[in-house]
Amino acid sequence: MAISALACVLQDVLHEGLGHGVTAWLSGAHRLVISTVALQSDIGTRWISANGTLVNLLFGAIFWLLLLRPQRYRPATRYFLVLAMAGNLFTGTGYFLFSGVFNFGDWAAVIEGFEPHWMWQLVLVVVGAASYYASMLMVAAKLKPFRGQHDPSRRLRVLCWTPYFTEGILAGLGGLLNPLGLFYVIASALPSSLGANAGLMSLPFMMRQGNGSEEQQVGPLRRSIAWIATAAVGSLLFILVLGRGLTWSR
Repeated sequence: MAISALACVLQDVLHEGLGHGVTAWLSGAHRLVISTVALQSDIGTRWISANGTLVNLLFGAIFWLLLLRPQRYRPATRYFLVLAMAGNLFTGTGYFLFSGVFNFGDWAAVIEGFEPHWMWQLVLVVVGAASYYASMLMVAAKLKPFRGQHDPSRRLRVLCWTPYFTEGILAGLGGLLNPLGLFYVIASALPSSLGANAGLMSLPFMMRQGNGSEEQQVGPLRRSIAWIATAAVGSLLFILVLGRGLTWSR
């Protein structure tokens, strides 16, 4: 749960802060309010809307590259990198699908004014569905060594479902104090966690074939006070500080 919480915080900060916030600042914005659910800025451009997702995809690729030599990491660190990769890839690709279906969110703003609009929505749906499934395959490949030899199905369910519910709860709590109101908890915080990470619920069933004996298995994830303490501090800052919104002006 601690590792899941830190991966959730990292994904959100990359999306809202580095993606939307830094892009808006570099684009000439004079006032920004960044929270866990959205960016408020005195200017709006397609790049500002798009870069939250693009930063998530970039960091998803970076975490994938870091996992090319997984033997360098302890089991807990390796699991964190897998969850960070999953969260960023699922958020990035899931946003295409979400905006295409509901015509709401970052990529709805990107394609606003493009005609015929229904065709652009359809493109988002197709690209989102295809890229999301590809992301699931990438995450499944990195999770396989964690399943172990004894009751691998149960272990995979724990490793996938624990972060799903942990991140959903943390995202919901982090959105409760946001300056835009409860609507954005329902329209942004929960879809970006429970919706975007829905692939975690399906991964154990995708990976149930085979016994995992073809590759070296990862050792147990032992309880770590350092991970727990870091996650506790990070979660409190996420909920009570970033959740209320941070303001910059110039």
